[in-house]
Amino acid sequence: MTDGTTSLTPATDQPAAGAAHATTRDGLHAPYRVVAPSTLAVASVALVGLLVWVFFFFFQAQVKFAFRSPSDWGHTLIIPAISGYFVWLKRKELLAEPFKPAWFGIVPVLLGLGIYFIGYLGPASLIVHHNARGAGVGLTIFGLALLLFGWRAMRYLWFPLAYLVVFGQTISDGVLRPVTEQMQDWSARGASLMMTLFGMDVEREGNVLIVYQDGEKNPLNVAEACSGMRMLLAFLALGVAIAHTGLSHWWQRVLLVVSGVPVAIGVNVLRVMTLGILSLWDVGFTTGEFHSFVGLVWLLPALLLYLGILWVLRSLVIEDGDDPKAATKKSDGKAKKKSGGTPKEPTHAV
Repeated sequence: MTDGTTSLTPATDQPAAGAAHATTRDGLHAPYRVVAPSTLAVASVALVGLLVWVFFFFFQAQVKFAFRSPSDWGHTLIIPAISGYFVWLKRKELLAEPFKPAWFGIVPVLLGLGIYFIGYLGPASLIVHHNARGAGVGLTIFGLALLLFGWRAMRYLWFPLAYLVVFGQTISDGVLRPVTEQMQDWSARGASLMMTLFGMDVEREGNVLIVYQDGEKNPLNVAEACSGMRMLLAFLALGVAIAHTGLSHWWQRVLLVVSGVPVAIGVNVLRVMTLGILSLWDVGFTTGEFHSFVGLVWLLPALLLYLGILWVLRSLVIEDGDDPKAATKKSDGKAKKKSGGTPKEPTHAV
């Protein structure tokens, strides 16, 4: 290899098969070895297998949580596929240039492994916590991506990886409990107000709604499952995904994600009110499978409302390609440029 070259293999007069060329500072081309797709696929499978082996207990617990409570955490099983789709959308940008590994990636890898194993081995006074272990797994994945693909690739990989780490794991009750209790209170207050507006005789004692009919009390407990937290988490994951792929301005993305909070709370208030009305006919409607069915029924209008907010946010901005007048002006400008300016009136000699 001569001075000033950037080749990864010794240069020869005839480049070997499977070799590509890199431009040197002298303007010459030097061959470097290109990894075959089959080799890259095998290396990727081996890397994923290594991650699963190292973090086996975390992934095992994660899958158990998802199957044990599918209505709460079932969505975590499809988050990896959504994250992979985000990477697929940026495949052209990722493959536009060869990857340049960054050795700095070793730092987050070691830090992530340390957090993960401390989260398991203790001592208990430190970060022995499922989400702490999840943070260690996420940090390790970020570090490996940086180590293998480099800083340029991370411009396109950071969001899919962050989406995977944030929404791809269950959140412990200790973290969610303060938010869940607040949402329970909001749902109970809102349902009590709505039922009163509809002329129903209802009282609220904490998170318990007491519906009166012919002097009889029908208590309706707004439990943690009725807080709306499930719907909120689902809408946050959905909103972030749609905002990333379907909106071009940062303020549109922020508004769409934030709007998931009032949508989830508002629809959950209507769901609790529906259960309160149904309890007048049969108290059994407020428990069991029918209780879950009512939640699924209200999920559809909630989704339609959320998509309506997306449509409004898109309508607030007219891109150049969507404006017919702008497109006409642009085409006229191109025509003038090709003709050398504004065409002059032809002159005729008489």
